[in-house]
Amino acid sequence: MWDDYVDGKQTLKQLGKKHERSHVWVRERLDTVTIAEQSLTPQQSVFITDTTFWGRRYGVCVFRSHDLKKNIWWSEVDGERMAHYRYGRSILEEKGWTFLAAVVDGRRGFFNVFSDIPVQMCQFHQIKQVAKYLTRRPKTEAAQELWTLTLTLTDSDEATFTKALEQWHARWGSFIEEKTENTFITGKTKWYYTHKKVRSAYYSLRRNLPYLFTYLKYPELNIPNTTNDLDGSFSALKKKLAVHHGLRKDRRYKVISQLLKDAH
Repeated sequence: MWDDYVDGKQTLKQLGKKHERSHVWVRERLDTVTIAEQSLTPQQSVFITDTTFWGRRYGVCVFRSHDLKKNIWWSEVDGERMAHYRYGRSILEEKGWTFLAAVVDGRRGFFNVFSDIPVQMCQFHQIKQVAKYLTRRPKTEAAQELWTLTLTLTDSDEATFTKALEQWHARWGSFIEEKTENTFITGKTKWYYTHKKVRSAYYSLRRNLPYLFTYLKYPELNIPNTTNDLDGSFSALKKKLAVHHGLRKDRRYKVISQLLKDAH
């Protein structure tokens, strides 16, 4: 019944009809189910880690072994803070897991949490960051060229991409440093960057450059260049959980735990 509920995406009403019982009876039986702990031998692994949310105040932080294709540890959170990732790493290391490398979405704090191991920033997240600033149809020539360059990220290497980014800056550096004067009613003058979004996109790429091609520096570790492996777990999880909308928090987390445990 639990498998039908979680993996089969059958509702309480559907299960009640199947077993010729009330939905209350079905729910009581499902509440007796406990999720067995992972029976995995701690080992060396490349970990992908991220947090997915349902609304602003409820999420689940997950560590996934890229080598085993298994979610290893997860925990409920009410926001995304680096303390959650430090805690998750410490728990896994206490159990005997060894972090060979980490793949993250690019928030600055990640690079401190995993400062002692190779860190790969998800290239797709970097592209999304640039798209947030430039849109996918930039209007200025500078923005168009930077967007075109950004789209080569997944097919490039550090030396090639760095050179291209430097060439872009040599051409458009003065453009992104242009400032506009704004005099407020109070008489105070304030300066701001005229092309602030293009400037932000450039500096995002430049700031994250040391982490965008880590996977090429350590071929023996087989580090992925994106967090897609974990994102796929999140996508499947949310589709199945959507069938059981309105679940009480503890029941929802139990379903989430089962789905994360079974995800490959």
